[in-house]
Amino acid sequence: MTVLSVRGLTVRFRMRESAPVRAVTDVSFDLAAGECLALVGESGCGKSVLASALLGLLPGNAETAGSALLAGVGDDPATDLIAADEATLARTVRGRRVGLVPQSPAAHLTPVRTVRAHLTETVRRLTGTRGRDALRTATEAAAARVSFPAGHLDRHPHELSGGLAQRAATALALVGDAPLLLADEPTTGLDRDLVERTVDELRRHTGATRALLMITHDLAAAARIADRVAVMYAGRLVEIADADAFFGTPGPRHPYARGLLDALPERAFRPVPGRPPELAALPAGCAFAARCAHADTACATQPPLTGGLACHHPHTAPADLVHPPQAAEAPGA
Repeated sequence: MTVLSVRGLTVRFRMRESAPVRAVTDVSFDLAAGECLALVGESGCGKSVLASALLGLLPGNAETAGSALLAGVGDDPATDLIAADEATLARTVRGRRVGLVPQSPAAHLTPVRTVRAHLTETVRRLTGTRGRDALRTATEAAAARVSFPAGHLDRHPHELSGGLAQRAATALALVGDAPLLLADEPTTGLDRDLVERTVDELRRHTGATRALLMITHDLAAAARIADRVAVMYAGRLVEIADADAFFGTPGPRHPYARGLLDALPERAFRPVPGRPPELAALPAGCAFAARCAHADTACATQPPLTGGLACHHPHTAPADLVHPPQAAEAPGA
């Protein structure tokens, strides 16, 4: 069962005194029930904009095109998340059919309410639980899923560390057992033990009717739970591969994707040279060409995504890129 089918998703931001920002361009992928897809890439490549587009949370100067069909469940019909109006998204999608672990959890928590109050209201609205004792039990169970300490439930957001705020936001996202879970940098501020416990809990969310899209810089976390990896560069998908092949043998096929792994300390510890292009001034051809050692005249044209790869010069990863990373982040983290 396909939970989410994205076709040609494009996002542009209109600017008053400059060219539009081409944040996401012609992105297409499918996400099946029981699957975790890890979306990786440097900061500013469009990953979080993609997640915001799926939830209708883009600012007013955004223009979107394409489609993102969310499968129907029960009495809920299939919904095109890009075409849906705000009332539909607010009443039937956010929290109920699509859960979000936000990139900046502290900004998504109401500052005058405690964590317990956030969780209690969410449990009541999404599960229908009633009664003081039942709500208390369900609230504490939701916190326990992400190892949120019970002694901090009655604290306000400003009293939490970054890691605790992240765990609170993750607990809120899991309450509704939504068919699609979007986790945008869900391991920010967590130590390695909590990273593993958190991503394992996110992975357990997947099932016969549920899927996970995890946006992350943390390649170790992606290697731990992902079934497939999608690599984004300058607003486009440049490679989609099975996680075992991507992190193991034969490794990534796109030069940029190989560079991400090559930058890890337990690999070559060599960063990708140069900087990503400005999204308001992208070249006509391959956006990675200026940073790529294999670039030639063919790269003056944009390579299409064919067979899970958008590159004029695909290569097999060298033999030293065969072991999954243990605890490191891609450049731009």
